[in-house]
This record gives sequence, structure tokens and C-alpha cells, in this order.
Amino acid sequence: MKDKIKPTIILTVICTAAALLLVLAYEMTKDRIAEQRALKFNKSVESLFGECETTIIDDNFGYDEIQQIAVTSDGKTVIQVCTDGYSKGGINILVGIDEKGVLTGISFISLGETPGLGSKVKDEPSFVEKNFVGITKVPEEIDSISGATFSSNGMKKAVEIAMNVYNENKEEILGG
Repeated sequence: MKDKIKPTIILTVICTAAALLLVLAYEMTKDRIAEQRALKFNKSVESLFGECETTIIDDNFGYDEIQQIAVTSDGKTVIQVCTDGYSKGGINILVGIDEKGVLTGISFISLGETPGLGSKVKDEPSFVEKNFVGITKVPEEIDSISGATFSSNGMKKAVEIAMNVYNENKEEILGG
């Protein structure tokens, strides 16, 4: 009987110790990770609008893909969207919208698409410029990148979500 209980007790002690170490590591790093995410977000906002102060809107307006929404002091809006391209959750972008509702730029937080194919949505600036910059509504058809159809459609979906959230909730977003 002791031979059957002893391994169970040892395994329980090892698992408990491992779980406690994981909790300790999480507690020690969570603030630093949040700080780094905020720093990366702010740098991306600066790449869209230059140096500015932002106010975070604590609402995703019913869209699971919306990660964060921020408004600058001069009425510009930044919406962080994470959607699927070829890979699940592979497209994480910031969509910059000016005070008139015109898309002014896109900044990439991360891109988990296939290097050399899907990554062309980021690597070829003309794709973003030609399809999205200057729009107030996403067109029905975009010029997809050859070999990166899923990634191109994922970008379209991300921009569409950002523009829909902005247009449907403009007063709430800008009113803070």
C-alpha cells in the first residue's frame, strides 16, 4: 500500500512546487510585461500621429477583435485590432483615423503571417497606401497581394472592423 501512495505524494509535491513557482514568476513579471505593452502601443501611436497624449477608451463595443482604443487630445483615434489572416490571430495592427473619420495610416504591432508571403502586407507599403489610406469606408474589393490572399483579406477585415467601430460609436469614442 505504501508503494502505491508514495509516488502519488511525491508527484503532488512536485506539481504544487511547480505551480507555486509559476505563480511567483507571473507576479514578478506582470507589471513589467504590461509596461512593455503600453510602451509598444505608445510608440506605434507615435508612428501614426507623432508625439501626442492619448486617452484609453475602456470598451471594445462588442467586437472581440478590438484590443484597445485610444483618442488623442486633438480628436484622432487609434484602434488596435487583432484578426486572422493565414494564421489565427496573425494580424495585430493599429488603425489611425483622423478627426474627420478618414483612415490616415496603419501601424503593425505584430504580424504572424508566413514570412515572404503573408508578411508582404507589411513589407509592401504600397498595399496599405493603395487599399486603405484615405478611406472613410472599406471598399468591397481590394487589390490583394498575389500569394497572400488570406493575409490580404485579414487586413481588409481588420480595417473594416476598425472603421465600423469608429463610425458606429464615434460620439462615444470622441466624447470619452
